[in-house]
Amino acid sequence: MNIKSLLLGSAAALVAVSGARAADAIVAAEPEPLEYVRICDAYGAGYFFIPGTETCLKIGGKVRTEGQWYDAYNPQHTTGTLWHTRAELNVNTATDTEYGPLKTETIIRWDWNDGNSTSTNLLWSYISLGGFTVGKTDSQFNQFTGYAGDVINDDVVYDGPYELNQITYNYDAGNGFTAVVSVEDSNSGPGATGVNGEDSHNHYAPDAVAGVGYKAGAWSFKVVGGYDSIVEEGAIKARVDADFGAFSAFVMGGWNTDGDKLNKYAGSNGGGDAADIGWGDWAVWGGVGVPVNEKLKWNLQLAYTDSKIFAATTNVKWNPVKNLLIEPEVSYTNWDSINEDQWAGILRFERSF
Repeated sequence: MNIKSLLLGSAAALVAVSGARAADAIVAAEPEPLEYVRICDAYGAGYFFIPGTETCLKIGGKVRTEGQWYDAYNPQHTTGTLWHTRAELNVNTATDTEYGPLKTETIIRWDWNDGNSTSTNLLWSYISLGGFTVGKTDSQFNQFTGYAGDVINDDVVYDGPYELNQITYNYDAGNGFTAVVSVEDSNSGPGATGVNGEDSHNHYAPDAVAGVGYKAGAWSFKVVGGYDSIVEEGAIKARVDADFGAFSAFVMGGWNTDGDKLNKYAGSNGGGDAADIGWGDWAVWGGVGVPVNEKLKWNLQLAYTDSKIFAATTNVKWNPVKNLLIEPEVSYTNWDSINEDQWAGILRFERSF
């Protein structure tokens, strides 16, 4: 066999092998069409459809870090400086139904303090549909009236309970008139006690809250009452707000049905020797907020009680960029009945998203 014949034979063999391999080649499948996230603006900014469903989802939260000097709630507080950091994750869902939007809101909070003190808390988690709310959120005694002033230490003088389970109905007439009715967890059960130490482990009746409100132009008025079924007493709060553009202001008064007792709606947030000092028969709060410009606002809140607690807090809220808050605050509290007072300060940095 000569060289020419050998080369021709080798070339033919290579062609045959290549052809066989080409016939056996694996062809990649066509990619599935992508389903892009759709914006869901019916429920506000930030919502988007969960792919493949008609449920809208919104994810947000905040990161906060702050230095605290002494404690406006406790005259015996001796820690000069405390650094506190918090993270919150908010998850909201909404789906359109024949009864209106079916919504949920869940807030999970993580806290870390000096000394490696950590905690995790399911702050809120509730379902709402057609005006009804079921689950854990702040008491309507606070939510319906809008809490107190725009300061961090707004509840040095106790203004009502916060996180608890409830069944609530909110009514909005669309003409400025609103109303609320709520049955709320009395925190009874094995080992449970009322705010005055009452044995409540055999108590199964819920607490109750009801309120009405009206808003017209720059003015709004709300009144709400709460009944503590363990203590068998309660409280009423009435609040007036006015927004004049250049500044806003509010005044709120509370009445305790038995000034000699604490109850869940007229209790105490005090610490140390001030722990059991409630309103007495009544309490009053007032405040003003002045927006200096788009990024800067000054706030002041004052409060006083029949039991002679005086609380004053002022702060400045500065937003150097969108969703970033820098907030220095100073508070002074005086408990005349025990001849104690306390200065306290906070410097807060908060990024929300």
